[in-house]
Amino acid sequence: MDRYEGFHEFVRARQQSLMRTAYLLTGNAHLAEDLLQTVLTRVASHWPKLARGGNPEAYTRKALVNQTISWRRRKQVELPGAELPELAEPGQSHDEATVRRLALRHALAQLTPKQRAMIVLRFYEDRSEHETAQLMGVSIGTVKSQTNYALSKLRAFTPKEVYG
Repeated sequence: MDRYEGFHEFVRARQQSLMRTAYLLTGNAHLAEDLLQTVLTRVASHWPKLARGGNPEAYTRKALVNQTISWRRRKQVELPGAELPELAEPGQSHDEATVRRLALRHALAQLTPKQRAMIVLRFYEDRSEHETAQLMGVSIGTVKSQTNYALSKLRAFTPKEVYG
């Protein structure tokens, strides 16, 4: 029996979703690829146990969050900063969706890695407070408070016309 039986199928089936999560956590496509590759390497080493009785997707998502926080903590990888790219000169028109995306990216860059992970899990992946708490390894109260802090920061750094 192959030690990695089912792993390749798992990766093929969930790769796009996991990549989107990695991108939302890092804010950078190249870092997201590195993050996912690093995490999938670790998942592969635990695959026999995960395939028998674990939840490989939940384990992988939790590992994505933990690795992102670890990278930031160790300053091993510089995650995107808070600098907003230069916009065009006054009088030039912009695609409204692009301006909104840039403003939201700027606001997300202001969050701590844990707060960003809370926002990604709760609102992008539509996870419940209970699921988010399990994935993050924290209490439900921490999920509620950190989500509230993160949303307050997002509102403070995002122009009203972006979310309203």
